[in-house]
Amino acid sequence: MNTKKLVARSDFLLPRSLEDFHLQSREWLETLAFWKDEVRFFQILLKQRRESVKDLSDFPGLLENLDTLHQHLFDYLTEEILAHERLLGRALNGEKGISDADYRDTHRKLGTKMQVFGADFRDFKKMVFGYAKKW
Repeated sequence: MNTKKLVARSDFLLPRSLEDFHLQSREWLETLAFWKDEVRFFQILLKQRRESVKDLSDFPGLLENLDTLHQHLFDYLTEEILAHERLLGRALNGEKGISDADYRDTHRKLGTKMQVFGADFRDFKKMVFGYAKKW
């Protein structure tokens, strides 16, 4: 008998319900909102650090640019998730032309984007904290 070891949250024996996808989308939106708040804190921290230490390298500027990039990515991902939620509403209302499989595929792709962005954001946070601790 072949058995499969479940290794990730996305590994399920039974198909997930659309409600589960909705709840996960809401979690993603909450996570993005939290990360956006963290970025505001980083902006303050970087500004204070840059003003108190006249760093001649371009590293603080690079961090600020990454900070701005993250802000835009938050907005983009948030809008993409909200559009995904609207699609779910249309699917639940039985609108023609919207398949369950398409919705699930889009949800899986969004999950992958959130994982990749989360890993990138953790690396960014390490850089910010490393810079802040250095001085």
